[in-house]
Amino acid sequence: VQLQASGGGLVQPGGSLRLSCAAPGFNLDFYAIGWFRQASGNEREWVSCLSSTDGSTHYVDSVKGRFTISRDNAEKTIYLQMNSLKPEDTAVYYCAATPDYYCNGPGRTTAYYGVDYWGKGTLVTVSS
Repeated sequence: VQLQASGGGLVQPGGSLRLSCAAPGFNLDFYAIGWFRQASGNEREWVSCLSSTDGSTHYVDSVKGRFTISRDNAEKTIYLQMNSLKPEDTAVYYCAATPDYYCNGPGRTTAYYGVDYWGKGTLVTVSS
């Protein structure tokens, strides 16, 4: 099974991008799909996830109100709509599958350690 992330690119500050994560082999009733990012020289950071049990969405404080995670069940694709992008959003973005505990529960604070599957990253560069 594989996760296939796409949609990164170069965008000016204030612009928008939509990332996609195709999860064709996954049972989305079991796995929560989330997004992480890693800026150059930094550790990989959890950004957002969508719960498999109740559809709730969760975000790191720095992206709340700007990013929206959603899911197309028929296409088994998870999206991350990123608006009002800032230079500090520049990073390689990864989608990942975790048990729902690491999204919709106290495990979210240690989500990195709960990842069962990683997708390849997609680079987002926010620059003028």
